[in-house]
Parts: sequence; structure tokens; C-alpha cells
Amino acid sequence: MKTYLPKVDPDQRKWHVINADGVVLGRLAVRVADVLRGKNKPVFTPHLDTGDFVVVINADKVVLTGNKETQKTFMSYSGWKGGEHYRTVADVRAAHPERLITHAVKGMLPKNRLGAQLLTKLKVYAGDQHPHEAQKPAPMTAAN
Repeated sequence: MKTYLPKVDPDQRKWHVINADGVVLGRLAVRVADVLRGKNKPVFTPHLDTGDFVVVINADKVVLTGNKETQKTFMSYSGWKGGEHYRTVADVRAAHPERLITHAVKGMLPKNRLGAQLLTKLKVYAGDQHPHEAQKPAPMTAAN
């Protein structure tokens, strides 16, 4: 018996829009990562990109539980001596709120070229407007 491999047609990918207003960050990231990978489809194959595009709006209104807003830190390193920088969630939210969601989703995708390819299908916007109306994205809830 031969293994079935689905035909992946990039033109058949759907677009979904998710409103992150009042949604817990981790639960939102799980839902987005599953749709990006294609785990919600019957033709899911781990080594192929069978997922859809996801547009996340209102990224600045995403919720973190507990004391993560002040205690959780993001570290970046410039490569130079003493080049470590630590920022709290509140600092990141003030400067680039879309990076909170992008960072959380990136951690739930494969750590290889496929994961990098999947991340390009994620579009995150801080406000409630997005430039993807021509693709007619279908609304989706963050809860499973």
C-alpha cells in the first residue's frame, strides 16, 4: 500500500481573521499555530505546508494571565559584549504589540525551514483595521 500525499495548491488556501480583543495569549497562539500548520484539515501532513493564512487584529488588546504583564521578560542579544536587553511584556506591548502574538506563535511552530515558511502566513495588526479585505477572510474565534 502506498502512502497518500495530498496535493498542496497554494491558490486554494483560505484566509481567516481572528479578533484578539480580550483573548488569552496562549490560547490564541495555539489556535493560530494549528490553522497555520493545517491541523484543522483532514489532509494534514507534518512535513508539508497545508495550512491557511491567518490575520490577527486588535493585538494590543490581548490578555495575559497572572502577573506576566510585569514579570515576564523578553531577552534580545545584539551579538556584542554587554548587548543583552531585557524587556517586560508591558514594554513590548507599548512599542510593538504585534510582536507578542508573533513570538508566541513562533514558539509553537516547527524549528526548521517549514516553521519559517509557515510564519510568513501570519499577519498581525495592533488595531482593528487590516489591508487584506480583498482576500475575503472568514471570521474565526480564538476558542477551539
